[in-house]
Amino acid sequence: MNSVSLSNELHALLQQDNVHVQLSVPQLVEKVLKRNEGVLTSTGAVRATTGTYTGRSPKDKYIVEERSSKDKIEWGSVNQPISEDTFDRLYNKVINYLKEKEEVFVFKGFAGADKKSQLPIQVINEYAWHNLFAHQLFIRPTEEELLTHEAQFTVISAPDFKADPQIDGTRSETFIIVSFERHTVLIGGTEYAGEIKKSIFSVMNYLLPENNILSMHCSANVGREGDVALFFGLSGTGKTTLSADPHRRLIGDDEHGWSQNGVFNIEGGCYAKCINLSREKEPQIFDAIRFGSVLENVVLNNESRVADYDDGTLTENTRAAYPIQAIDNIVEPSIAGHPNTIVFLTADAFGVLPPIAKLTKEQAMYHFLSGYTSKLAGTERGVTSPEATFSTCFGSPFLPLPATRYAEMLGDKISEHDAQVYLVNTGWTGGEYGVGSRMKLSYTRAMIQAALEGELNHVETVKDEIFGLNIPLHVPGVPDEVLQPSKTWSDQKAYEKKAKELADKFKQNFTKFKDVSSVIREKGGPIA
Repeated sequence: MNSVSLSNELHALLQQDNVHVQLSVPQLVEKVLKRNEGVLTSTGAVRATTGTYTGRSPKDKYIVEERSSKDKIEWGSVNQPISEDTFDRLYNKVINYLKEKEEVFVFKGFAGADKKSQLPIQVINEYAWHNLFAHQLFIRPTEEELLTHEAQFTVISAPDFKADPQIDGTRSETFIIVSFERHTVLIGGTEYAGEIKKSIFSVMNYLLPENNILSMHCSANVGREGDVALFFGLSGTGKTTLSADPHRRLIGDDEHGWSQNGVFNIEGGCYAKCINLSREKEPQIFDAIRFGSVLENVVLNNESRVADYDDGTLTENTRAAYPIQAIDNIVEPSIAGHPNTIVFLTADAFGVLPPIAKLTKEQAMYHFLSGYTSKLAGTERGVTSPEATFSTCFGSPFLPLPATRYAEMLGDKISEHDAQVYLVNTGWTGGEYGVGSRMKLSYTRAMIQAALEGELNHVETVKDEIFGLNIPLHVPGVPDEVLQPSKTWSDQKAYEKKAKELADKFKQNFTKFKDVSSVIREKGGPIA
């Protein structure tokens, strides 16, 4: 079946009387409650649960192997190929399945706040609460924009449609399939709404670099003087906490593009983790969870419907989705100039990386490609001691193109705009996890503030003998002895052993990058 036939099938579905297009937030909330898809919380948010799948299903994610894109994709365990015939058969089945449903919901909107590179999208949902999620996470069109809106990419999500692996050619009943030629994402067998968000991010990670725009998995904010900062970091590194600064306006919290004009948010909302959420720790997120917001897998009091954010019974991956306008201190539209400062966040449970280090361009590209942080004991089944984890470009599950493509673009932009890059360790000091202590948040905030205000641009540094990182000798508000990890350990031999252990893990991980320049390999990584 060709793309024209697929388009005709989709058009036929969208013409049916059971299809609701662009319902308002109150209308969607009413549908959610009427259809028993979720309940209202005490703050007016919708709470839904996602059953078996409380997170992404990366082993069930595929890209269609097509003539126009197959030579560009970095095929492997992240980007698994699937045939055009397999996609077409599943597509037909899902469309016919939706035609028989009592109701189907459609959201029309955009990905990308920069009008010059904006992608018009539509999201077709079996569930009303998924459509509410899409309404809050993507960029909502004005009434005028809606009149001329023509989707260039379509997400079709049918959670209750289960694939038959024997017949449908999938690994399991679940599938997330991207077809770049057919401009379609097909999702089935999972109720986890995050697949909708991340599938469009994967699409943008393919499309934007083709237009010489760097796509990035990071948060971004802007200061009073117009200075822009980017924060890269995996889960648990403090990316959301540190980018939410009362003295700076939020551009976005998760996905951005960097074009020749500057930085822009890809999304129109936020998808925040809310395990152990409190107003004291995260006032902006806490107060954003109100009418129209969506809570995933959060445990509620049966009578009061008050959310218990400390209860991880259903999953530790509890989530809140809300429009970025629910945050007071934001930039509208979500665009700004070129970054002055770039921060790579890591939570090093080995306790050997410095709390802050200035990176050369080569080191920035090396650590960007590495994407290091630690998994802690107890966070996953079988993890009994800290484990190093590496996620390429701080977002490997969402990168269709070779990682070096993104790293080279970042390196070029760092040079062009003279951006200062820092590695910030929000993890352990004075010893590894279980021996040392977590870096004080007040110290981390002081270091980031100094970096953003340019106070570290010309400060005296000392080179770390194992990792080759340039460590500032003085940072306002931070004791000097905290800045050099070797001086915080009481047992120097234990420190050197642990540091070399982590350095070896960096080196071993980096062997997978076959086409990285020798300059980055030699000047960017550990030196011992």
